[in-house]
Amino acid sequence: MLVDEFDYDLPEELIAQEPLEPRDASRLMVLDRGRGSWEHRRFRDLVDILRPGDCLVLNDTRVRPARLLGRRASGGRVELLLLRPLEGDRWEVLGRPARRLRAGSLLLFGAEEAGEEERLEAEVLANRGEGLLEVRFRYRGAWEELLRRLGQVPLPPYIRKPLDDPERYQTVYAREPGSAAAPTAGLHFTPELLERLRRRGVEQVPLTLHVGLDTFRPVLEREVERHRMHAEFFTLSGSAAAAINRARAAGGRVVAVGTTVVRTLESVAGPDGRVEPRQGWTELFIYPGYRYRVVDALLTNFHLPRSTLLMLVAAFAGRDLVLAAYREAVRQRYRFFSFGDAMLIL
Repeated sequence: MLVDEFDYDLPEELIAQEPLEPRDASRLMVLDRGRGSWEHRRFRDLVDILRPGDCLVLNDTRVRPARLLGRRASGGRVELLLLRPLEGDRWEVLGRPARRLRAGSLLLFGAEEAGEEERLEAEVLANRGEGLLEVRFRYRGAWEELLRRLGQVPLPPYIRKPLDDPERYQTVYAREPGSAAAPTAGLHFTPELLERLRRRGVEQVPLTLHVGLDTFRPVLEREVERHRMHAEFFTLSGSAAAAINRARAAGGRVVAVGTTVVRTLESVAGPDGRVEPRQGWTELFIYPGYRYRVVDALLTNFHLPRSTLLMLVAAFAGRDLVLAAYREAVRQRYRFFSFGDAMLIL
């Protein structure tokens, strides 16, 4: 299967540069897999589309201020994006300019005149190619507090407009810091909409998956099957697993809010669709040919061409139907990507 099979034409002006207000004012394309058809709604219409007994599964990860802007000790600017902690004070990061960041390079963050507790140093331990680095940080004081002062919430590279309120790149239910990017399907929810869904009898169940490198890394292989996913850390609690299994047993639909929820649930599902509480790393890569075991419906944004996220959606609804729906979304001038509109696949 070729990566080229997941390409589509997207006018640049349809890439959303800022979020809508209110959050649930975005458009919602409702895609019916069985009928091969779609209809155009608003996100707030979810309360009329979902049924009592459905189980809405949400990723409660929170985007950390993972973008660090600094300088090389030898001169020149540097940017790091924190991906995941390793042992001790070592981290896996994306670095720019990657070619200049060789093993042994010293990187400095914070004002030169600042005291030791206001500064951060990083030594490059290894450059693994494609901008991926292993670094060791040196600092005094509390790591999270220092990161809060020196770091910025990272936005995807296709968003060029500064964000007035960083909280608009967080879901309203974000709880667990650790992501390098937001689980963007959840950005459309408001507290009021979640409450309306509760009153309708739609159960809401949290899990955690910290979004990492594959949100930023393109698929470079020519053949889909040769691509390897970057590991991401997840947690599914015992109470969450029990709620999901209980909803399925009662005939409710498991509605995954975003591709991160899909990957977590499918990583912990048995052949019978029951999920088990677990904590660990997943490298699950879902593309057409994969047989879903637990997810019944998928709420997601419109994804980049040739991306692993688009491949996951195509595996759920069929490549031809998904690409036809994307062409319709372009014709209807939907807003695309992180701050764009949404799709519900039933």
